[in-house]
Amino acid sequence: MRNTAKITTAVLAAGALTLGLSACGAGDSGSDGPLIVAASPTPHAEILTYVKDNLAKKEGLDLEVKEFTDYVTPNTATQDGSVGANYFQNQPYLDDFNKKNGTDIVPVVTVHLEPLGLYSHKVKKADALKSGATLAIPNDTVNEARALKLLAANGLITLKTGVGNEATPSDITKNPKNLKFKELEAAQTPRSLDDVDAAVVNGNYALESDLKPAKDALVLESPKDNPYGNFLAVKKGEENDPRVKKLAKLLTSPEVKKFIQDKYAGAVLASF
Repeated sequence: MRNTAKITTAVLAAGALTLGLSACGAGDSGSDGPLIVAASPTPHAEILTYVKDNLAKKEGLDLEVKEFTDYVTPNTATQDGSVGANYFQNQPYLDDFNKKNGTDIVPVVTVHLEPLGLYSHKVKKADALKSGATLAIPNDTVNEARALKLLAANGLITLKTGVGNEATPSDITKNPKNLKFKELEAAQTPRSLDDVDAAVVNGNYALESDLKPAKDALVLESPKDNPYGNFLAVKKGEENDPRVKKLAKLLTSPEVKKFIQDKYAGAVLASF
């Protein structure tokens, strides 16, 4: 990814963390111990906690949830076996991560979509953004491209024809409002709202910041034909772990669908 220094720091931190986890026995790859799942706090860890508290015991699943606030450590911990699975990402992000980090993590089952949105503390409509306005966008490859596609879909910019999941501001061909872009770690975008004119925020970070996507977003991703569903993932070869299969079944159960609908009121959409 482009932000090499930040990612290197995160990976080093992940190494220190995973050593601690391993010391506690978290690296046990046997199918008899608890299944430890790395997850973003909202909504992923909340959904997993619902499964743990309400469904797992009946299925004979010993589930442990580990929360992480970045998009790097869950994959590095899954790759080195410090955790048995993770739940926080979409396919384009995982493809990019595997390619750039030499990992072999694979999806198991898609659970939900968090629509990406544009938010502002300064304007109430996207077309009210002034010429030269500054927009914060995520700086990781896939989420930056996703943010730019959201802006393009709503007429704020035009991107090169056929641009894929590695689009950057340099791929903008038309920018009628002369928008400027501030690239930040995804977790920082909602915190930047007092300092920029608007920010594109991932759904989980919006929820953590008390933003209500269905109500507060100036523009919001459409769920139709959306490739950014979030899934349970494991290191390749672990897909048939009985614990993973049990969790996959529970995460796509009617009970979880109802939980998502009731708790998130459209800010998170079940994908099954």
